[in-house]
Amino acid sequence: MTTAPPALDVRARTIGLVLALGGLMVTVDTTVAFVAVPAIVADLDSTLPAVQWVTSGYLLGVVAVVPVAGWAAARYGARRVYLLALGVFTGSSVLAGLAGDAGSLTAFRILQGLGGGLLNPVGQAIALRAVPREVRGRMMGLLGLPVLIGPVLGPLLAGWLVDTASWRWIFLINLPIGAAAILLCARLLPTQHADRPTADQHQAARIDWAGLVLVCGGAVLLVLGCTLVGESGSVTGRTGAALGAGLLLLVGFGARTVRTDAPLVDLRLLRHPPLAAGLGVLGCFGAGYFGAMTVLPVYVQGVRGDPASLAATITIPMALAVGLTMQVATRLVDRVPPRRIVLSGVTLGLLGTLALLLATTSGASYPLIAAAGAVLGVGSGATLIPTMAVAVRDLENDDTARGTTLLALVQQLAGAVGGAVIASSLTLLVAERVPALATAERDGLAAMLALDPRSRARLEDSLALAVGGSYAVAAGFVALSMLAALVGLAARPNEDRTQTRGQRRTIRSR
Repeated sequence: MTTAPPALDVRARTIGLVLALGGLMVTVDTTVAFVAVPAIVADLDSTLPAVQWVTSGYLLGVVAVVPVAGWAAARYGARRVYLLALGVFTGSSVLAGLAGDAGSLTAFRILQGLGGGLLNPVGQAIALRAVPREVRGRMMGLLGLPVLIGPVLGPLLAGWLVDTASWRWIFLINLPIGAAAILLCARLLPTQHADRPTADQHQAARIDWAGLVLVCGGAVLLVLGCTLVGESGSVTGRTGAALGAGLLLLVGFGARTVRTDAPLVDLRLLRHPPLAAGLGVLGCFGAGYFGAMTVLPVYVQGVRGDPASLAATITIPMALAVGLTMQVATRLVDRVPPRRIVLSGVTLGLLGTLALLLATTSGASYPLIAAAGAVLGVGSGATLIPTMAVAVRDLENDDTARGTTLLALVQQLAGAVGGAVIASSLTLLVAERVPALATAERDGLAAMLALDPRSRARLEDSLALAVGGSYAVAAGFVALSMLAALVGLAARPNEDRTQTRGQRRTIRSR
């Protein structure tokens, strides 16, 4: 008879809840921006591709710090880094709320991403060090609360703030919450171990700064190129230069990674087939899923002329589906071969995206759209965690941490690129289907939001075809993730339970 694992004591539960507050800020912040994008475009008199940097810039900030989170915690102490990250996140939130144009808003969002990208990995390190091994699962359950609460709370809060006050308050509201989190963490987080640099100063001092510059520069230029396509309507010389330079920098990053002794991320791990397949699945699915988040608020507010709070309400079934399915998937992943869950997830994700493509028509039923979004949410919840599990479960020792970092980096980068591509596609489709808006003094989306009810009713069919049609791009990304899952995660003898010794030696002797 097995005994139940011990419960968390009051001290450990307090630490977990305090750290979960920081995680909740980050989770909410990543969801509120999607709902507010149309209002930001109209208020700043900007374009959708330019304002898409509100989300893409944040993700690029995360890309920049994910590879250095472990190094920073080892070099300066996890507690110090966590408090600094909270301060950066909170301060840049205030600056974002006060931004006067799209360019400054993007800069502050990138800075916000630098702080937010450190909170979850460093917070997890603090939490897991604070409790014994046998209760770490319960601690991770506490840290996972923001994943359940944030996607529901964030859009509702954003919709209410946009309708009753201003989009600026979705960032300014972080000031009192962030200040409370800083005070609580400074008072309650343990100083022993969490606030002390590790003894391995040689490892802590080694980081590939040149590689970091290459990957960040390549990511920014790649997203910039995709954005310029939407703004100009074609691939101009400037657009081609940005895309080409971005790809060259990323290729240079890959070449440097396989030559240096201490790479920022270890691409040599791609010799492990499940990890390579997992990267393909996460990259393509992340581009489609996170990119598609931009479309529904534009459809509700721009095509139908309804308030932001309604757009937020429609996303609740999707958010609940993601959170609940993810909880189920984390429990099934050790009982059912993860590849089966992943294939089910990407299939449902594709069906959900195609359903949204067909549902977002003129005068469409909002419950039907919400149901289609819920199917996509179930697919997302069944794809993300199981894919990470199948990708890294057979890696050993330090390779596990390196593989996890590589997965996180690719997922964030894919979300940024996917968002830029889909925002540009939406802008181009509106310009093609409704030329009158494209030639207006304002951007197509801003002009769409400014339409009077009679003009909107006259153009609604064309607007719905243009905006809803951008789901086809998202569906294309998700279809690629299905192809990656079918090809890369094909069943092999005994691969669903173990890995042969020869494969293990290959990874260790790379």
